[in-house]
Amino acid sequence: MRIDSDYLIIGTGAAGLYFALQAAERGSVSLVTKKGASESNTRYAQGGIASVIGSGDSEESHVQDTLASGAGLSQREAVELTVQEGPRAIQNLIRLDTRFSMEENGSLSLGREGGHSHNRIVHADDLTGRELSRSLLEAAGSQGRIALHEHHLGIDLLMESGKTRRCHGVQALDASTGEIVEFCAPVTLLATGGAGQIFDSTTNPSVATGDGVAMAYRAGATVGNMEFYQFHPTALWHPRGNTFLITEALRGYGAVLVNHQGEAFVEARVPGGSLATRDVVVRAIVSEMKESGEPCVYLDVTRKVGGETRRRFPNISRFLMELGIDITRQPIPVAPAAHYMCGGIRTDLKGQTDVPGLYAAGEVALTGFHGANRLASNSLLEALVFGRRALEHAATNRNGTPMPSGSSSSLSTVDAAESVDEEACNQLRRTMLDNVGIVRHRVGLDQACATVDEIARKVEGQQRAIGNPAWVELRNMTTVAQLVAHSARMREESRGVHYREDFPDRDDSRWQHDSLLRMSPEDMAITDAA
Repeated sequence: MRIDSDYLIIGTGAAGLYFALQAAERGSVSLVTKKGASESNTRYAQGGIASVIGSGDSEESHVQDTLASGAGLSQREAVELTVQEGPRAIQNLIRLDTRFSMEENGSLSLGREGGHSHNRIVHADDLTGRELSRSLLEAAGSQGRIALHEHHLGIDLLMESGKTRRCHGVQALDASTGEIVEFCAPVTLLATGGAGQIFDSTTNPSVATGDGVAMAYRAGATVGNMEFYQFHPTALWHPRGNTFLITEALRGYGAVLVNHQGEAFVEARVPGGSLATRDVVVRAIVSEMKESGEPCVYLDVTRKVGGETRRRFPNISRFLMELGIDITRQPIPVAPAAHYMCGGIRTDLKGQTDVPGLYAAGEVALTGFHGANRLASNSLLEALVFGRRALEHAATNRNGTPMPSGSSSSLSTVDAAESVDEEACNQLRRTMLDNVGIVRHRVGLDQACATVDEIARKVEGQQRAIGNPAWVELRNMTTVAQLVAHSARMREESRGVHYREDFPDRDDSRWQHDSLLRMSPEDMAITDAA
């Protein structure tokens, strides 16, 4: 089966939906998502969108905060244009009926998070992602030119043969029927989010299996900076909620990280204390847990007024109360968990990849904005800005691009009965957390590379399982895990969220550049594209 449209978007997070809404003003749109439309990393974002709106703040201040967090790898031009376009994006969302939290005087409520020098986080209580997803999906649903295809999992990008190697869509598995569907378009946008599921502990939903990066890499696109995988300092540590994120906005509000003795250990160890950038706070937590032998630390907000805390963070308060934790009276047990992919598919400032016809935006993309460490609440900002920029360039350059004739695949339906080795998936996730997590060393990285490479060989040998969504996801997870592990082994320094015990210092003379990788034309070997 084949479905044609003017624009194809894979993913229904902020970047994909924002692109789709504007694309529908110019042509027909196919919007493809692997689960239900609301299931995306965007939906689980609690904090908000960083934007220079408040008095006393400035674009240059936001730029400097972002550059400092990026540890020498953020590209200033990307940072400046993203910061400049922030207020425009916020106003567009308000016009789309996004209901942000307001102050009594009618102004936007602005929070503060780690690494920011001013209150500049526009939010919707502590459920910003859910509210953003709601408003964008409702707007998309009212657009007659957007066709939504849920429960379609991307297998591989469709590529023209010959020297141009232009992308003209995606081959997807209809999980409900087992049918292979070809979605074809002159413009394809990958907006598939991150890959937190490659780690054994993550704040990401189950859909975050790195599909976009894996498909783009196999199609010959350059990916980069995959070693920079950010861990969030405060995921709930609890048997019934260990993937639940405790937003950084809670620390901006006044919560403090403490150990089992109630000591504010981060304040004593690092400049900026609990509001330092995430890479610094995470390593302070890991150090404290290693010294104490305890499996977690605590986030203490009991010194703030209880009623105001519950009003400002209703979702967190309600969820934790169901677990028997009253955050106005008890500290919250927390530990770091994999959270955000700072690297991804390399694009230019217009969202273009180096594969003709293929764009990328959001967490899946490496735009030059985040560098070696994402600044809190900059991710939704980047998704919106580059979703818009990608559409404007694609719309200008789409005319004259011919649609491909005929099908590029002999597959029509597949058998989903072939089983998938669940233990291979579990081994992959454990290996990545143990050896390619917060603290890394050559010995562990060698072991991780060997293990994930072996798993990759086994998975590729199970091509008969292509009709099983679990196999498609495992294949993509394995590809991304290889990219992260090999990149981490190659970068022999510590920078941002990449920390090597055997190379603990930052080395600008050798490593102040992106780590770029491209698949070898002959096989799946990882090669340096720089």
